[in-house]
Amino acid sequence: MSYLLLVQEKSEARRARSTADGQAAMERMLAFTADLKARGLLIASDSLTSDASGVRVEIRGGKRSLLDGPFAESKEIVGGFFLIDCDSREQAIAIACECPAAAWATIEVRQSGACYED
Repeated sequence: MSYLLLVQEKSEARRARSTADGQAAMERMLAFTADLKARGLLIASDSLTSDASGVRVEIRGGKRSLLDGPFAESKEIVGGFFLIDCDSREQAIAIACECPAAAWATIEVRQSGACYED
């Protein structure tokens, strides 16, 4: 089963992080990524840049609307993700608990599947 681990950070915490602290965090995350890969669990992963460089896209009534970041109404940003292949929800949660970012962010665990409810 595929699970997406979304790393959700408080936007102000990321902006306040020093370069040295950011580099140290990235080193820990790269080691975690390498471990997942070595265990055969990693499908894909990546870090995302600040929401300041993002854009939100909506199409309503045939009209396209673009909103450039940073997004003032956002209290959290998605800082990155891990797409993993594991045997169960419990294993996905256990892996999320191993993620170094759980110390400064929230890791949301979501199983891939249909986008509708039965």
